[in-house]
Amino acid sequence: MSTLRFESDSLEATEEFMSRAYAPMRIGGRPYGAHTLVERTTAPGVSVDKLDLDYTMAYDAGVLNKVTLLTIHAGALVDTTGGRHEVYGPGESFLVTRPDRPYSGEVRAARYTVTMFDPSVLTEVAATGAGGGRGPVELTGHRAVSPAAGRRLGAAIGYLRDHVLTDPQAGGLVVATAVRHLAAVTLASLPNTAMAEEEHRLDSRDAGTDTLRRAMAYIEDNAHRDISLADIAAAAFVTPRAAQYAFRRHASTTPLGYLRRVRLDRAHADLRAADPRTASVSAIAMSWGFVHQGRFAAAYRTAYGVPPSVTLHGTEH
Repeated sequence: MSTLRFESDSLEATEEFMSRAYAPMRIGGRPYGAHTLVERTTAPGVSVDKLDLDYTMAYDAGVLNKVTLLTIHAGALVDTTGGRHEVYGPGESFLVTRPDRPYSGEVRAARYTVTMFDPSVLTEVAATGAGGGRGPVELTGHRAVSPAAGRRLGAAIGYLRDHVLTDPQAGGLVVATAVRHLAAVTLASLPNTAMAEEEHRLDSRDAGTDTLRRAMAYIEDNAHRDISLADIAAAAFVTPRAAQYAFRRHASTTPLGYLRRVRLDRAHADLRAADPRTASVSAIAMSWGFVHQGRFAAAYRTAYGVPPSVTLHGTEH
């Protein structure tokens, strides 16, 4: 392991150091009082920097070719890459940029940690999982998938920074194990292609006829209520995507398409049973959630071969 300390009040010196330490960049900030402190610890395959800036530093940087995680301790960072305006504050741990993308933003009088490791470690770790071995793994989102996941990511970064890299007795195997652990937590915390593949695999597995049966039963029992795809999926004990897969695979429709058809059938039954002297097509259509009368009439004619008014007046053949 090796350590490096950089401290300066010069923006020019800071820009030069940041360009060497991270990626070529242009920075700006207040011309006076621009104090920067960086303490870097490096070990094979990983580096951890603790930074303290007492001013607002704007940056426009090139590609890092590393998984680059930030944890904010005080102040804020604003990510403006690609027109975004994402603000990160104290306690948040996140991906500052994808390894193959340039990035821009500003650090606002912040103390923060930057942790960097090679993207290949993500693929190595993912390959040991149930859905691994399908090729390089890429991170696809910057924020953690949940607050709890964000806390776990921050804890893994903190363990590497405060325990592993401060222990002079920590050998290469200890460091490598800690880096793989951080990579595993990163994959569990941030959106990525391995996570998407695993979700797809599980959703596809759950998209069976039992799921379809449970979802259809729920729709038929609750078609009179304001229900959503999430409600249907929850009733079938699967994810919304699994519910959609089940309907497409086994019923050639979607959950909401089936809901519309059930409601259309209920409207048809009500029209047949109604007294045309006191009932109206529009009122019955509205009671089943069909607000646009023209679309209701077109769907009704497609399903039953006649306009809804014909059914209401009992002149169907």
